[in-house]
Amino acid sequence: YLRAGAIAARAPIMDEVVTAAGRGLPVLGICNGFQILCEAGLLPGALTRNVGLHFICRDLRLRVESTATAWTGAFTPDQEITVPLKSGEGRYVADDTTLARLEAEGRVVFRYVGRAPNGAMSGIAGVASENGRVVGIMPHPEHAIDPLTGPSADGLGLFTSLLTAAAIR
Repeated sequence: YLRAGAIAARAPIMDEVVTAAGRGLPVLGICNGFQILCEAGLLPGALTRNVGLHFICRDLRLRVESTATAWTGAFTPDQEITVPLKSGEGRYVADDTTLARLEAEGRVVFRYVGRAPNGAMSGIAGVASENGRVVGIMPHPEHAIDPLTGPSADGLGLFTSLLTAAAIR
């Protein structure tokens, strides 16, 4: 059994992504992209089958845990946003040492409000690299950028955050 993203993480283009991330280029991995970033070693942990082995497709509340990344500067700490979750292998897992390090370093970026429907450890929905330039998130903020087509426009903050971070840099 291979986890989702394991093969894609070995694709030749990932050498370029890893190199660019090493130079500080902001990288965002959403859903399968988050899986790939973990499998490529750009983010710690892994994404495994959801608890109950069911595909989950519904709008969820997330809490912004960190605004210190290139992707979350437009949010306020503890802000709650609504975005869709659509995954069958979205349960974030890591060993206790990694979880403690992520918490201590403020690298948990998003957390499910209430119980994580996929069984993610510590309710983690998204994490960041040590320098905050690489972020992975399991729910889909790109599907919440306009109330006409999504549950909210809450996901837009990730992209406006990047524009601000790029203008400052």
